[in-house]
Amino acid sequence: MDWRLSKGVTRMVLVRHGQPVEEARGRCYGRLDVGLSSSGRVQAEHAARFLAEAPLSRVYASPLRRAVESAAPLAQLKGMAVDTEAAFQELDFGLCEGLTYAEVEKRYPEVFAEWMARPTRVRFPEGESYPELRERVSSAARALRSRHSGETFVLVSHGGVNRTLLAEALGLPDAHLFRLEQGYSAVNIIDFHGDEPVVKLMNLTFG
Repeated sequence: MDWRLSKGVTRMVLVRHGQPVEEARGRCYGRLDVGLSSSGRVQAEHAARFLAEAPLSRVYASPLRRAVESAAPLAQLKGMAVDTEAAFQELDFGLCEGLTYAEVEKRYPEVFAEWMARPTRVRFPEGESYPELRERVSSAARALRSRHSGETFVLVSHGGVNRTLLAEALGLPDAHLFRLEQGYSAVNIIDFHGDEPVVKLMNLTFG
């Protein structure tokens, strides 16, 4: 990977967290604060090694444990702190947090039906809708790009956050969000020429 930047280009590197612990799988875990599995820690190490030569200005992360733990190997490798930003947390599933999909269907059948039919339009009880996530993530990302104009920075967060920023860069409508795959520890790169985004890399994973 050529990490050199042309003058005036701002590079945003998006990394999804690694695989979470077993008890999170098959459940709604947006704000559920779970850590990484042993496999997830290995994935985070691989992502850190891939980014080792990048001239990073900062390493940011969602404050949720799985994101902070995924950012830690890279920050350590670069001799940096991990700066957490609350705006980059995953979607808030509200009362559905921690439930299995079957439990959501049983307790909130209308919400579940809407979720399956229109996942980017449903609003979870006492939680968020996708448009609410999109607004907070996009606004916070613009602030980071302004703060690091002409530099390279990393944001370690979640599948929903990465898809949002990639979809925005590619001009995809909300309904097409899930056409974008984001594996555990996926690395994505978006270069901004002023306000014009160019997606350089998407969904590079490490097993």
